[in-house]
Amino acid sequence: MTTALVCVVTGASRGVGRGVALALGAAGATVYVTGRSVKEGDSPLPGTVGRTAADVSAAGGTGIAVACDHGDDAQVEALFERVRREHGKLDILVNSAIAIPDALIEVAPFWQKPLSMTQLLDVGLRSSYVTCHLAADLLLAASGLVINISSAGSRCYMHGPAYGAGKAGTDKMTFDMAHDFKPHGVSVVSLWPGLVRTERSERVCAASPDKYGNSFDTAETPQFIGRVVLALHGDPDCLEARSGRTFYTAELASQYGVQDVDGAQPPSPRAWFGAPPEFSPVVVE
Repeated sequence: MTTALVCVVTGASRGVGRGVALALGAAGATVYVTGRSVKEGDSPLPGTVGRTAADVSAAGGTGIAVACDHGDDAQVEALFERVRREHGKLDILVNSAIAIPDALIEVAPFWQKPLSMTQLLDVGLRSSYVTCHLAADLLLAASGLVINISSAGSRCYMHGPAYGAGKAGTDKMTFDMAHDFKPHGVSVVSLWPGLVRTERSERVCAASPDKYGNSFDTAETPQFIGRVVLALHGDPDCLEARSGRTFYTAELASQYGVQDVDGAQPPSPRAWFGAPPEFSPVVVE
């Protein structure tokens, strides 16, 4: 058994997942990175699981590329069987995979958007449930940490009801999973990043320079989110004080003294979007 952190980051060919994987790699972790892109051209956006894995290794960790469609439960099961066989534990699981329909940022009522918008409920909400279900014994073995990447779209109108339902469901699922995991020492936290400098957002900004205004100047890098994940994992009070809750990444970063890769301290979007949800403590078995 290795003493290095063993991590799985889903949807890590690009975007938030890739940045989180790189930050974990910089901390010396072994990181299984999953995604469907195995060669350039598999997606309109650049990035592959192989490239991310190689960059994780170059950052100081051990990157392991796993081609995995998170809409296929058998492939996800095979992923965790491999982790079980090679390490027998899982310290950090980051659920970042999400199917982003082409129509996501179209400004139109939901009935004028294609039904394919519901794909993000499958690879997004459901797929996060599946990974936690199939990885539970590995997380228990390590008193591990689950991070669900969510969004303030859980609270405000953002991209329409399919996106909002998926993110609201993610936050409530985090709360409920934490209840089940707590007696076993596993923490579950939902993170709301602000505007993130991903390949997708940079392409949107290049095509429509006024889309984000000057807010893009203070956007988070994907690695920033990974640094916050590491801080949560290293927090001995995470289980009692953080598990089951939803946080703005920027606010946790301020509390933990975490800065972005350029030394910046990205601002919290709370003033625009409001506070994360607080759920009832009532338990109905």
